[in-house]
Amino acid sequence: MPAPVKAAVVNQDKATAKDGSAVNTQALASNFQTFLTLLTTQLQNQSPLDPLDTNQFTAQLVQFSQVEQQLKMNDQLSALVSLQETAQQTQALGYIGATVSVDGSTAELKDSYAAWNFKVSKPSSATVTITNTSGATVYSGTFPMQAGEQEFKWDGHGNNGTAWPDGTYKMTVTATDALGQPVAVSTEVQGVVDEVDVGTNPPVLTINGDTYTLDKIRRIVRPS
Repeated sequence: MPAPVKAAVVNQDKATAKDGSAVNTQALASNFQTFLTLLTTQLQNQSPLDPLDTNQFTAQLVQFSQVEQQLKMNDQLSALVSLQETAQQTQALGYIGATVSVDGSTAELKDSYAAWNFKVSKPSSATVTITNTSGATVYSGTFPMQAGEQEFKWDGHGNNGTAWPDGTYKMTVTATDALGQPVAVSTEVQGVVDEVDVGTNPPVLTINGDTYTLDKIRRIVRPS
């Protein structure tokens, strides 16, 4: 009687190993119950002259319990991630039609007005260059800047007085300090959120024809 039971355990282990790649949560619960049944049967039918090692049973039982707890934890984490994605989508939809300031360098010229914000870490000399969608420079100028946030407004006119049409323009700022060392500059643009795509993860906002994720938003601006 004991020998066939031991053989059954070996065969069960082999079957589990062969099908291990297809095991899911339900299969694990079924295997766990099967394991307990086999364990009980082995304990009842073990040979007094060749007793089975109970330490191995305990170790296997602990391993099954740990795997089961890990799967439950993974299910809970998946549920939390799903809730977070839903919250991000809801938050993104609330930005439609709002005027926001985001990290970026592309602004919309409309009715001879475009504005950018940028920040320098210390007093410096900053060169502002504005280019159109073709990459051609339409305006450039060098100005002294104090440390902190700056606002640059452009009326749509080039250095030679040419009035450029409404459209999308990009501003690039390079700055140097009194010793001629480069100074880091971060730029922001303002615009109205025209579209929100919740089909991506994370959701993206469309502003001035460019897309931005929610982490790029720095502030919501009251339209002037």
